[in-house]
Amino acid sequence: MTSAFSPDVEMLRVTNLHAYYGESHVLHGIDFNVNRGEVVTLLGRNGAGRTSTLRAVLGLTGQRSGSITVNGRETITLPTHQIAHLGIGYCPEERGIFASLSTEENLLLPPAVASGGMSVEEIYGMFPNLHERRRSPGSRLSGGEQQMLAIARILRTGARLLLLDEISEGLAPVIVRTLGGTIRDLKARGYTIVMVEQNFRFAAPLADRHYVIEHGRIVESVSRDELSARMGRLHELLGV
Repeated sequence: MTSAFSPDVEMLRVTNLHAYYGESHVLHGIDFNVNRGEVVTLLGRNGAGRTSTLRAVLGLTGQRSGSITVNGRETITLPTHQIAHLGIGYCPEERGIFASLSTEENLLLPPAVASGGMSVEEIYGMFPNLHERRRSPGSRLSGGEQQMLAIARILRTGARLLLLDEISEGLAPVIVRTLGGTIRDLKARGYTIVMVEQNFRFAAPLADRHYVIEHGRIVESVSRDELSARMGRLHELLGV
């Protein structure tokens, strides 16, 4: 299988994206872009449209309009399985770990979407806890171990654009720090990452850029270099 990716700088561009759940109009013209190798966060209050944006990128909402290009390819009319095979991995907030399967069975379950996925040995090197618990059923894993497994599972598939939804939520500070180290490691390996995060203290040092979503629209974009100067505005929007 050949790689889905070319050396173009822009990995993801979303333009005038509208999305619906049935009759409910949830995204009202979202615009943002993510360059290859960047970590970008989608910030905002609950219900702002952050998770819906990730789901819309994958075609998991209902009706969509606008433009979504992945590595230069328009995807707005493609079904979800074809979008995933452009090398996108999605880690939903609910994690989706199968309770009756072992850690290793969960890890091996998803099919490859592109070439170049991490080997099981590489993944265990990145997540030693999972190696120790590889024979444990998913129901016996802690919340932190389940989150590690949810991320690890998509690294095996060959995905290079990772959509991560609230990976720090409800986890102990020591686990959150470990996940922060994982994000830095993945960035160093050239992965492109879009994170929905409520925990700004976790997200702030990791991201190259932050987009703030309010009522289904991007209302602010703040780069890493602007962060100190724009904290007042972010505090106003997020209450951080």
